[in-house]
Amino acid sequence: MSLNLRTAVRAIILDEEDRVLLCRFDFPHPAVPSGAQVVWAAPGGGVEPSEDRLSALRRELREETGLVTAGDPPHVWHQVVVAADYAPGFDGIVNDYFLVRAGHFEPRGEFTDDQLTTEYIGAFRWWQLDEITNYAGSDLFSPRELGTPLTGLLMSGIPTDPVILGL
Repeated sequence: MSLNLRTAVRAIILDEEDRVLLCRFDFPHPAVPSGAQVVWAAPGGGVEPSEDRLSALRRELREETGLVTAGDPPHVWHQVVVAADYAPGFDGIVNDYFLVRAGHFEPRGEFTDDQLTTEYIGAFRWWQLDEITNYAGSDLFSPRELGTPLTGLLMSGIPTDPVILGL
């Protein structure tokens, strides 16, 4: 039996000071595990049947953050999560992460606040690497150990092949 996995794209958006833009997903988003209230994750979302990954990435960024990208950003990370209810109606999710460099900006996409709320997005925030690696609060990151691949990306640059991520 083959698994029915949701295909999604996400952007690791880094500004000129290597801060990363993350969006706050509020409970009851499926990626927020029971007991947690918030998960900080890279902007992005599902690939529609008529889209390729980069078209989906451009659409998601425009809708959620207002960022318009024309080039083809490098594919830096790949994640497969097989878990019931992680993505409603699917057996799990495949996230492909792309590196997008941009000047610092205030995220304001095409989506209204109500549309963002429907997507369980409560806020956006620019994070410095040390704020992520030293974070001691109750919020979670996705992937859970976000600081590790982000450190590798910032220290070693774009990988030859996408780095495989865990949960």
